[in-house]
Amino acid sequence: MSAPSGLAGVPMAITPLNRKDFTSDQEVRWCPGCGDYAILSTFQSMMAELGLRRENTVIISGIGCAARFPYYVDSYGMHSIHGRAPAIATGVAVTRPDLNVWVVTGDGDALSIGGNHLIHTIRRNVNLTILLFNNEIYGLTKGQYSPTSERGKLTKSSPYGSVDSPFNPLSLALGAGATFVARAIDSDRKGLSETLTAAAHHRGTSLVEIYQNCPIFNDDAFAELKGPDAPDALITLRDKEPITFGRDGQFCVTRNDSYELELANTAEVDPSRIVAHDVARKDPSQAFAISRLTESGVLRRAPVGIFRQVEQPAYDDLVRDQINSFEADDRGAALSAVITGNDTWEAGEH
Repeated sequence: MSAPSGLAGVPMAITPLNRKDFTSDQEVRWCPGCGDYAILSTFQSMMAELGLRRENTVIISGIGCAARFPYYVDSYGMHSIHGRAPAIATGVAVTRPDLNVWVVTGDGDALSIGGNHLIHTIRRNVNLTILLFNNEIYGLTKGQYSPTSERGKLTKSSPYGSVDSPFNPLSLALGAGATFVARAIDSDRKGLSETLTAAAHHRGTSLVEIYQNCPIFNDDAFAELKGPDAPDALITLRDKEPITFGRDGQFCVTRNDSYELELANTAEVDPSRIVAHDVARKDPSQAFAISRLTESGVLRRAPVGIFRQVEQPAYDDLVRDQINSFEADDRGAALSAVITGNDTWEAGEH
């Protein structure tokens, strides 16, 4: 038996909705050319297609440029505390199973001050969807290097070049046991919409990293993945299919004699060595290895699509089941009697 959809229990809209129904009356205020505009537009259209009621949709954000997102969507939302959006969203998801809960965060908000909240939300498998906008820079605070900035990055806070090793958000999520992990690009409306839709239907924590352009402090960071060379740079993942890429499928992902993944020319390898993608593999090691094919810097190459999608019990479902079980037996009655009874206790020195 398959696990219930992540949207199970969330009321559907009575009449069909469109993008305008999810557009608030607030002026959208990001820098011209910011990738957030494309993500917002895609999200609003995708939400209308899901057919959920706006009043049963909640968006929790942290601090950063991405955190303005809840203002621009006509639903419920909260602009919360730096790095703490996953913790607040966990409380919402546990107490309100009738809500569709989203977290919108950035690479700085999620992976620096919010790192612990992120990994514990993932390991618990709370039923919510995390959109991690990754522009590889701190945009709101004016251009410091972030946890995903490449080594050698020249910024205001690293004038001689960053010496930090950057986080790979997908590797981090897979290492924490994430049940749904994906990557999309802000300008790829079709791919982004399909990925967000799949994430919304997944029951448990879904993490979607979105490569997002910051035109002010890190412009064209993902140019190779969007321009004429994109077919040779994007490793598009398709479930149950061999991983090939390039304009004519001339490149592929293979497993060498040391069981490591590497890129090769398709015509030069035995077809049996080409790795077949499988999002439902219980063992996350292959998805992790695929995430490590991500390259940054001058020459960029990156896998995109769904890396992992497996079924595991959702944290909030387990908590509610535990509470219901507790209240149904004598333990619940005994605790209730203590709380509502007339006995009193005094604390002090004796």
